[in-house]
Amino acid sequence: MPALDATDARLLQALAEDPRASAMALSQRLGLARNTVQARLARLEAGGALSPFTTRVRPEALGRPLEAYMTVQVAQRALTDVGIALAGVPEVVEVTALSGAADLLVRVVAVDADDLWRLTEQVLALPGVERTDTALALRRLVEHRLDPLLQRLAGEALPGVSAE
Repeated sequence: MPALDATDARLLQALAEDPRASAMALSQRLGLARNTVQARLARLEAGGALSPFTTRVRPEALGRPLEAYMTVQVAQRALTDVGIALAGVPEVVEVTALSGAADLLVRVVAVDADDLWRLTEQVLALPGVERTDTALALRRLVEHRLDPLLQRLAGEALPGVSAE
């Protein structure tokens, strides 16, 4: 993962505001040479600093309006196998390994409660899974965001925050 500087942060902010902007448009907006913009974008993409485009697609658009989080307890030494198996379940949209009582936090999307039940049963049936606990996501209060951190890195004052 490349370390980002203030220019990278400004470039990423501009892309967040207009994801389809061309390198020429970005260079004009930021006052940078087009080749500089292209080289930085290539470095950011190759280094994994940019997430795949599909993270912008909302599950509701795919007929999956119900979102839930499962904590999963896994038998010792089965973590990798369970992770691989979960990656094979299309409704599993994210898996994070945790410290603490639960081993995994699994974000799933479903059509309805019956579909969520089916998913829970499918996860419980995976070899190595010992227990799950499921919580429905009721409402997202803060969308995934990195703009405040990009603003800080770019050297901009955050809205409502004193620069002192």
